[in-house]
Amino acid sequence: MSHIYIGTGGYADRDLLGTVYPLGTAKEDFLTHYCRHYDTVEINSSFHAPIGLKTVQGMLEKSDGKLQFSIKLNQDFSHTRVATRESAKQFLNALQPLVEQQVLAALFLQFPHRFERNLNNRRYLAELAQWFTDYPMAVEFRHPSWHCEAVFEAFCRQPNLIWGNVDYPPNIGLPLFQLNINQNTGYLRLHGRNGNWWRENSAQARHNYRYTENELAEIANLVVQQKDRFERLFIYFQNTTQSHSFYNIAMFKALLLPFGFEMKTQVDELPHQQWDLF
Repeated sequence: MSHIYIGTGGYADRDLLGTVYPLGTAKEDFLTHYCRHYDTVEINSSFHAPIGLKTVQGMLEKSDGKLQFSIKLNQDFSHTRVATRESAKQFLNALQPLVEQQVLAALFLQFPHRFERNLNNRRYLAELAQWFTDYPMAVEFRHPSWHCEAVFEAFCRQPNLIWGNVDYPPNIGLPLFQLNINQNTGYLRLHGRNGNWWRENSAQARHNYRYTENELAEIANLVVQQKDRFERLFIYFQNTTQSHSFYNIAMFKALLLPFGFEMKTQVDELPHQQWDLF
């Protein structure tokens, strides 16, 4: 039976207070409450600064083995492209506690729109894939030149490369959303469909969008159509602004539930909950 893991992009958004996190929850306790609701998380802060061993150990301790972690590769691998094989080793060294506990879902590599498919960039990707050859790595391409059958077939031949699927607002110059699954592990990110994407001045504003039930039903139908192609599918809602992700995840799980997927469907009780007498 296929297992679908659903979570959010990051867990530090204070907009989740009052939904995922009880009001008044301290930031250092967010992850403890997060894993009551979800069984996976995509860590995006590692894009701006390489993640440290102590940070990883802290996340492991607070999640208590309940979460699968996807870790975004630092921008030196994707945007500035100044990283080296040694950089890759250092990045992976910090993640070893996740590997040892078998909770590293995937590395996540997001290339910018300017990263088009040319000879130099194809060579760079081939070299980078070798640096991480022993680890599952989801790759997201924002330039449409990569979205072709030849590239997808090449991904099918590489056991560690996962095609990164992403849903964006339509008509903003980014590739149209299609669900392509090339390995036993699938990867899908949902950004919302805010038509003001390029006019917004922050990521939080760009993600200010709540999917309608019809929109999620279309995506759920695509997942169901490909259920025989994957054993695990990781889905990350990025629209945590105003807790949109909280409501959308519940809606999405309800749409998928009739099809027999394994999913986390219950919210764990609060640890050491004490009730006042009345």
